[in-house]
Amino acid sequence: MSTRTDTTPRHTHGTRTVLGTPTVPGRGQLVETHPFPEVARHELGNLQLRSNLQHATQTIRAKRAARVAEMPDWEALRDAGSALKQDVMARLPELLVQFEEAFTARGGHVHWARDADEANRIITGLVEEHAPLTADGRREVIKVKSMATQEIGLNEHLAEHGVDAYETDLAELIVQLGGDRPSHILVPAIHRNREEIRRIFLNGMDDVDPDLDSDPEHLAEASRRHLRRKFLETKVAVSGANFGVAETGTLSVVESEGNGRMCVTLPETLITVMGIEKLIPTVDDLEVFMQLLPRSSTGERMNPYSSFWTGVTEGDGPRSMHVVLLDNGRTRALADADGRQALHCIRCSACMNVCPVYERTGGHAYGSIYPGPIGAILTPLLTGVDEAENGSLPYASSLCGSCYDACPVKINIPEMLTRLRAQDQEVNHGSAVPRTQLDAALTGAKWLMSDGRRMAAAERALPLVNKVSPAAGLWNLPGVAGKWTGSRDVPQPPKESFRSWWKGRTR
Repeated sequence: MSTRTDTTPRHTHGTRTVLGTPTVPGRGQLVETHPFPEVARHELGNLQLRSNLQHATQTIRAKRAARVAEMPDWEALRDAGSALKQDVMARLPELLVQFEEAFTARGGHVHWARDADEANRIITGLVEEHAPLTADGRREVIKVKSMATQEIGLNEHLAEHGVDAYETDLAELIVQLGGDRPSHILVPAIHRNREEIRRIFLNGMDDVDPDLDSDPEHLAEASRRHLRRKFLETKVAVSGANFGVAETGTLSVVESEGNGRMCVTLPETLITVMGIEKLIPTVDDLEVFMQLLPRSSTGERMNPYSSFWTGVTEGDGPRSMHVVLLDNGRTRALADADGRQALHCIRCSACMNVCPVYERTGGHAYGSIYPGPIGAILTPLLTGVDEAENGSLPYASSLCGSCYDACPVKINIPEMLTRLRAQDQEVNHGSAVPRTQLDAALTGAKWLMSDGRRMAAAERALPLVNKVSPAAGLWNLPGVAGKWTGSRDVPQPPKESFRSWWKGRTR
């Protein structure tokens, strides 16, 4: 149980955090190893992946549309969710202090983590303290699906320190057994079909029926048998949190399978990792988000399992409860008056399910654990666009605006993408002398389009392309232009430009 002599949130190791001011960039599984265009080009060639994604996203979109259509006050709910999140961002330091005081008053322990490294050290220390050694000299924990633990690379860190972390969410289990990475915030194995999952289970489960088929019911039963002993015998669980209530110190996990309920009730020790932006002021505020989240995420009226816990209760549930409040670049984003709206995200994934870019490339192309439109703004905000690889993420969008229309808390993702593109140009492409082919092309385009006479001359010359390649127009162009023509055909130029047509009609 934490003790304090002041009202400044602090880390367990004595290093204070001043919220609302820029801190060190976020770390963990947030930095792309290759630029988005490079990976996306490879993923576009995977026809099975594209088929899986198209089927899954279309199904989720249809379910969401049906549930939203039932709500005459849907837009009012979105407005309320947005307003509540804005209030949280404006009062985050005081709400964090209030949450800490309420949680510790009910027997819980609060730990403050500046970045991924500190969070991993705290959690590993708690596991070593509370989880017994197995016969082979290792320790075990069970896990509820958690974006925060994926963000900090917790599973990998635990494995390096002799701890085996077992994912209990079905989709996360598929990803883990397949040695894969999640490709979607809500449905991590969205890129897999049933036959692929069957093969993963046969290869990854020691206790699986060798005659297992690809029937969804049989696959679910296989995972249930595989995990049952872990639920009953493992002493430590690690969870994320969908919401933390400041006034009561309550934590919440909403899910569809019941594995979360098992993890937060059966083990003796529960460790929850929560990003500091997940707070809401009061229990009453849950009414808004418990309507927005299930409809936007899974297309359901309510989540099948909604678990809430407020500290330790004698004789009921875990005897030791810990929460790790994770910064990892969030105060950096909070300091950006415009960018902080990315912290409003409630991890519903609605933006991904409507994004034409995500549907064709999948989540792995984004590199970061946060894919899709929200990942394209959240990752650069947490880490900075100084990383050349993450600097490419804001361009992973057609700016069609569907993500903004779908977002339950009205994050203006297209606006943020254009702002981050401008930052990338300033930071990585701001030299007076063009440093890349793209810089040179943009400089030339600026020169051409800034003068009406030059533009008119270029338009008069454009139909000459038809004489060079009359059948197919321009394609397979060299250099930077090839990034465009390598994945799409350029239509033939018209025989007459709009300027010429307009001039002829207005004489």
